[in-house]
Amino acid sequence: MTPAELFDLSGKVALVTGGSRGLGREMVLAFAAAGADVVIASRKIESCREVAREVEALGRQALPVACHVGRWADVDHLAGTAYDAFGRVDVLVNNAGMSPLYPSLAEVTEDLYDKVLGVNLKGPFRLTSLVGTRMAEGRGGSIINISSIAAERPTPTEAPYGAAKAGLNALTVAFAKAFAPNVRVNCIQAGPFLTDISKAWDLDQFESTARTYIPLGRGGQPHEVVGAALYFASDASSFTTGAILRVDGGPR
Repeated sequence: MTPAELFDLSGKVALVTGGSRGLGREMVLAFAAAGADVVIASRKIESCREVAREVEALGRQALPVACHVGRWADVDHLAGTAYDAFGRVDVLVNNAGMSPLYPSLAEVTEDLYDKVLGVNLKGPFRLTSLVGTRMAEGRGGSIINISSIAAERPTPTEAPYGAAKAGLNALTVAFAKAFAPNVRVNCIQAGPFLTDISKAWDLDQFESTARTYIPLGRGGQPHEVVGAALYFASDASSFTTGAILRVDGGPR
């Protein structure tokens, strides 16, 4: 196969949670440009529709679906809607996530904790269980989890989030074993990316810290996740499963 053929997604269907903005939007558009039809899921349907129009402008089909991945019923509805529309899912990306700020560890409420674990861990578990089972029983596929460096190096301001992402890393390995050999399950462990979430950061302080502690000296641009995502989604990674790939600017 030529390099272009290795990364070709023509005739595939990809489902991306958190697909309306940030890294999710970049992956949605990259998959469409590589030939895939895309199911775009996020909480806000109009945001999904906006990205769907961008996909359609690339000549591919797009299905926007409102989904709160922390809710089991929403995840079940998302999977069912995708299969009703396309008959299959070839690529699943568990990208939706949240890491709300809190004043102190003692002030983390049960509601906040449950929401963080629900979106970052419970939802991916349920969606992977549903889609991965159907992939394994059918033509196979690829599942990509979007984790975080917080899974290995959490700060006190992201303790529940880091715990959830560490759990997602563990699920990556468990599902890779469960759904082999027809389904590959891999993980992108993302570092600090300058998405819309970074607008809440003190960017002057971040840039100073990045120059000191990140070998590449900066935060990532959203499009810089695309190479890893296309690798895992396509036949280029046909002998790779259970892998956790850091895309984080280098080891601290």
